[in-house]
Amino acid sequence: MLGKHTDVCELFCYNKAKVNILKKFLPSANKLTKLAEIFKVLGDTTRAKILLSLSKGELCVCDIAHVLGLSISAVSHQLRLLRSLGLVKYRSEGRMAFYTLDNEHVMRLIDEGIRHIGKE
Repeated sequence: MLGKHTDVCELFCYNKAKVNILKKFLPSANKLTKLAEIFKVLGDTTRAKILLSLSKGELCVCDIAHVLGLSISAVSHQLRLLRSLGLVKYRSEGRMAFYTLDNEHVMRLIDEGIRHIGKE
């Protein structure tokens, strides 16, 4: 099949030295599972909007609900998920709950994604 290009190797072989180095480089299965969970959570537009909103500073749940046009209950559910993965943290003040990003790494992930797709 001269001239035909395929997207897979037609001959099975591998570079043993490179493969062994890469196997040592990969994080543990537990860390990879957590990484996949974070990216899965970031793959939801509602949660992305919440994180983008929190990138501008601390907000109470009611503020976030109004920004997104969602119920407080729906926003609270999403915030609990984000908090369980260590992406946001909260503090209580009386009967109010205020949220912030847990650290600057969270916003860097979002910023890199936005840079990757380009400005619209």
